[in-house]
Amino acid sequence: MRYDLVIFDNDGVLVDSEPLSNRLLAGYLTELGHPTSYEDSIRDYMGSAMHRVHDLVLERTGRRLPEDFDEVFHARVFAAFERELRPVPGVTDVLEKLAADGVPYCVASSGSHERIRVGHRTTGLDRWFTDERIFSSEDVGRGKPAPDLFLYAARRMGVAPGRCVVVEDSPLGVQAAVAAGMDVYGFTAMTPPERLAGAGRLFADMGELTGLLV
Repeated sequence: MRYDLVIFDNDGVLVDSEPLSNRLLAGYLTELGHPTSYEDSIRDYMGSAMHRVHDLVLERTGRRLPEDFDEVFHARVFAAFERELRPVPGVTDVLEKLAADGVPYCVASSGSHERIRVGHRTTGLDRWFTDERIFSSEDVGRGKPAPDLFLYAARRMGVAPGRCVVVEDSPLGVQAAVAAGMDVYGFTAMTPPERLAGAGRLFADMGELTGLLV
């Protein structure tokens, strides 16, 4: 194993949540008078913390989103998770292999701790991720594309940044990993490869990941 720590993004890498959450985000923004397509949401917000949604809407329209925007949005997302969320195909095999080989791993997500835990509980991935393996943008001052979250996760796991690899599916996440001085593998199942050009390796099937890590 060439790395001492594997850091997974959550949405789109561990749980297949990006189609659900971006469909709901686009719909809610449109409902509030900010016309947004599913493709717009993927392009502008995939992989980011919620503050980016607020910041971009304010920057583009001069209007603030409602104070309860996050609360309403997350309620809709969690309800959809309960009905439809699944783990990313092949990811449980990757986690089983890492655990069997004793390779440290964790998740570092732009989503809230609650969102991470709801998704893991719904999909059964909670068996792989105890509290000490879960890191959220809530834990740091700045979310992706800033490197803060990945650096925080590495520090808490006791591993130097240069000994970490990040598994990401968003341009913002790739930027954050590169800025943190970590290797990054871009998962292109949902993201066009050219948007993850900063990643050291690209792969489209989660079943390929274990072979790339050794």
